[in-house]
Amino acid sequence: MRHELNLSCEKSRLADLRLFLSKVLEPVGISEIAKNQIILAVEEVCANLIIHSHECNPKDCIHLKVMVHEQKIIFEIADSGLAFNLLEYQSPALSEVVRKKKKGGLGILLVRKIMDKIEFENREDKNICRLVKRLNSK
Repeated sequence: MRHELNLSCEKSRLADLRLFLSKVLEPVGISEIAKNQIILAVEEVCANLIIHSHECNPKDCIHLKVMVHEQKIIFEIADSGLAFNLLEYQSPALSEVVRKKKKGGLGILLVRKIMDKIEFENREDKNICRLVKRLNSK
């Protein structure tokens, strides 16, 4: 099954994203904890794009496709903002974040821990981030 959502680049639209993802994941048959973790990971990537790549410009848009398969769910997030490669991002050491009382910077670490596979692609002036979650994984 395939679901799609166009999201304008406003932080206030993240609530719409969470609602959309909840509805898509409801019939999948995963635990409430797993569902919330997946929503958190997808929301983190979208929030980073909205804030950092698009500077909260409501004229810009992010396109999300969710493909639910028997063994996995694929989230494909496409935009035309400034490219960010999650795979090249170096997460800060948790001890350093705590020591400096720094806010932020841990969301990407969560995405890496929650999702089973993360891919990036640039195609026809579009940045595509693909997040894969196996349904039998923790």
